[in-house]
Amino acid sequence: MSASTGFPSGSLFATLSRNWWVVLLFGLFAVVFGVLAVMAPIRTAAVLAWWLGVMAIVEGIVVLIAAIKGSAPVSRGWAVFYALVSIAFGVLAILNPLATASVLLLFLAAWLVVAGIYRIVFAIRVRKQIEGEWLLIVSGLLAVALGVMFALNPLSGLVVTSLWIGALALVYGVLQIIVAFRLRSLGKAV
Repeated sequence: MSASTGFPSGSLFATLSRNWWVVLLFGLFAVVFGVLAVMAPIRTAAVLAWWLGVMAIVEGIVVLIAAIKGSAPVSRGWAVFYALVSIAFGVLAILNPLATASVLLLFLAAWLVVAGIYRIVFAIRVRKQIEGEWLLIVSGLLAVALGVMFALNPLSGLVVTSLWIGALALVYGVLQIIVAFRLRSLGKAV
């Protein structure tokens, strides 16, 4: 055990501090992605939808192979159906990623409206048991408003969503970079 840090020298901490550069790389990639997402939000939405399509195709192929080999965890018919749907969705997402992103945003809009209404009803029903139910009502109203705005103008919704993803990626990346350098300096102390 190190006297200065209190961490065992063979611990997970020691391993992390030796590999601080991996955390740094994650941080740098996140910062680059965040900057690109903020600079080109529509392109970011299209790229994310494109990658979703690639993942759907890969998963579809893996499930199809499992179905052919008879090792799928569900019936062969369901596995083949799921695999074909996944592959078809993936191909559509790759051929037209912006349309795919817009459709996914419309699903998000519908979910926001339903979630907002649920929060409002929940707050009204439990108003006698809790304090501050008005906060739930406000959050419900905001969710409904955001869902309606996304539904009325999906392109703007894509831009806003991509900007938020970019901003969060920037924050995450900066925090990862800070952690990496802290791990490095703590590792030197050990």
